[in-house]
Amino acid sequence: MLALQGDVREHLTALAAAGAQAVPVRRPEELAAVRGLVIPGGESTTISKLAHAFGLLEPLRERVRAGMPAYGSCAGMIMLADKILDPRSGQETVGGIDMLVRRNAFGRQNESFEAAVEVAGVAGGPVEGVFIRAPWVESLGAAAEALAEYDGHPVAVRQGNLLATAFHPELTGDHRVHALFTEMVRAAG
Repeated sequence: MLALQGDVREHLTALAAAGAQAVPVRRPEELAAVRGLVIPGGESTTISKLAHAFGLLEPLRERVRAGMPAYGSCAGMIMLADKILDPRSGQETVGGIDMLVRRNAFGRQNESFEAAVEVAGVAGGPVEGVFIRAPWVESLGAAAEALAEYDGHPVAVRQGNLLATAFHPELTGDHRVHALFTEMVRAAG
């Protein structure tokens, strides 16, 4: 669990409920010890700057390129995108998913909402998606697969060992997206 900024505690709870043994990651040596990583929702520019300041940005990129499973929710989706349509000055991503994302695409904080979202690979009916200043995917490359759409835009994607959602499943008590990611980590060995 990347524990630099954002809804870390909520993800740790969801991962534990999904059967994962999650630990906070703040330093490169902690990153080296994990088999998979969740990048939480929060503020993508702040996460980017803190990852750089803590010496984690390049190690994160290397681990993702080497095949480490990673899951990003909201700001984490932005961090896993290869390209941002409207980045803040100096904002960088980890990359890994061949997609172009738009920050705050669904509106500002006061336009946040919840919606039922059908996510391919998640059994049991729709997932309740909490969209808080959420991004959406403007375009996907050939290697990336849309797992869910809302209002005509991809809001859940997967590329290999990487998973990203524009919404926050960790805030709902429904741990099925985290269970999907936990299974991805186990399958990766």
